Amino acid sequence: MRVTILETGRAPGRLSEDFPRYADMFVSLLSNADENLSFETVALLDGAALPDPSRREAVVITGSPVGVYDSTPWMDPLRDFVRQAFEARTPMVGICFGHQIIADAMGGDVRKSEKGWGVGRHSYEIIGKRPWMNGAGSSVSLSVSHQDQVITPPKGAVTLARSAHTEHAMLVYDGAPVMSLQGHPEFGDAFVLALYGARRGRSLTDEQVDAAIESLAQPEDNALVGEWMVRFLRSAS
Repeated sequence: MRVTILETGRAPGRLSEDFPRYADMFVSLLSNADENLSFETVALLDGAALPDPSRREAVVITGSPVGVYDSTPWMDPLRDFVRQAFEARTPMVGICFGHQIIADAMGGDVRKSEKGWGVGRHSYEIIGKRPWMNGAGSSVSLSVSHQDQVITPPKGAVTLARSAHTEHAMLVYDGAPVMSLQGHPEFGDAFVLALYGARRGRSLTDEQVDAAIESLAQPEDNALVGEWMVRFLRSAS
């Protein structure tokens, strides 16, 4: 299976020099789950044209520093791509911004949450299970970094995981091979430590950063969720 990664963002400032690009983080995550995958990256933020979703085997949409309400040259074309992917029944997974743009394109309400920044390790209660969720327990834990979230999912979306901070942290869609997550299974702890540190005293207070770092003592489920993504995309294709 060939996975097309739509790259919609990169790490801020010098972090982009010290760490892999988001697309490469996904290549590592998914390759660890299935060494037989192949990949292509479409860098939307560099002006790359969106491909025809009906001619793609599987799609992953990355995180981004922009929100669905921002004006970028690729935002509306990406919405169209998402809708066409639904029509073509192209297997698709969205992470963070990817989670949000899929919901937005299909008619959901996505915006900055009144609950403020989500940072650190968040644990989500699993409230629905699917066959591809091998090893699922009562919860799943991932690192997060977001202000925006899906407030109201679109028609046909089913919530599989939630928390007090993020009510719709994991969605699947009835009648379409589409799944999305608010958390970041592709982010390792070294990267999130650097990311939170870069935001200290800027977008995040010292108290927020200290609490986020302390929360990383809780184990993450990156590898497990990477396996879910691969199993989902393979079963959907």
